Amino acid sequence: MNSRRAGILYIVIAALLWSTGGIGIKGVADSALKVTFYRSVFAAVTLFLLFRRHVRVRPTPAFLVAIVSYGVCLTTFVMATKLTTAANAIFLQYAGVVWVLILSPIVLHEKMQRRDVIAIVTAMIGMALFFVGKFEARGMAGNALALVSSIFFATMIMALRREHHASRAAVIWGNVVLSLALFPLVSNDLALTTKSLLGMLFLGVFQIGIAYAFFVKGLQHVTATQASLTGMLEPVANPIWVLIFLGEKPSVFAIAGAAIVLVAIGWHTMQGEPATDMPAPD
Repeated sequence: MNSRRAGILYIVIAALLWSTGGIGIKGVADSALKVTFYRSVFAAVTLFLLFRRHVRVRPTPAFLVAIVSYGVCLTTFVMATKLTTAANAIFLQYAGVVWVLILSPIVLHEKMQRRDVIAIVTAMIGMALFFVGKFEARGMAGNALALVSSIFFATMIMALRREHHASRAAVIWGNVVLSLALFPLVSNDLALTTKSLLGMLFLGVFQIGIAYAFFVKGLQHVTATQASLTGMLEPVANPIWVLIFLGEKPSVFAIAGAAIVLVAIGWHTMQGEPATDMPAPD
């Protein structure tokens, strides 16, 4: 397996782990901010254990942007989900793929290819079909926050790709900073039931910690556009977990939309692209 295919595989694994978030969050009764706080705490510990040799870095502008973008992306997405429908929130957040396509040539000097445009437009059409009947006009504040989340989602991907030597440290410190920022907001209610503790351990260790470990490894070998496009497996896989664990069957539109997204990702992946490897972190 060449390095590009390995990089795509790592990001596929990350996206599948991210997609378990809906089931994990629904499994606990705690508030969104409390879940986000504990998830980040456990993720920080997990990533530190995995990448403890990479904790100390020089705080370059790109490194700081990665940390801030990470925290804002996760927080605004949680807030958006509380204020609008989950479908609105996840669809609008993944508009970040478009931001990556537009800004990568400027920020990362990764040339925009025609196949990138075709694949992303096709995938967005597929996602629109995927959520037919679930969009609602209400919750404009939540929709706005989801769009903000999409901008920081794109910024995070490009910053991690640009600051590849420090990408592992960036996700560690991103979780640490987010935990510290949220602590004053949840400090009056830190108690956890056994069920909540197990649920948040799963979210922190697997859905965020190990997922981002695979994601930053994959980013060393693929372009930001390929990474963000492959990440669209997350909203496609999420309903599969819902079907398996909650018995909620997807609609015909959802199945068709998911198929279109998968075809777009597969077609883009099979096209190949110039070498994109970046030196591995020391």
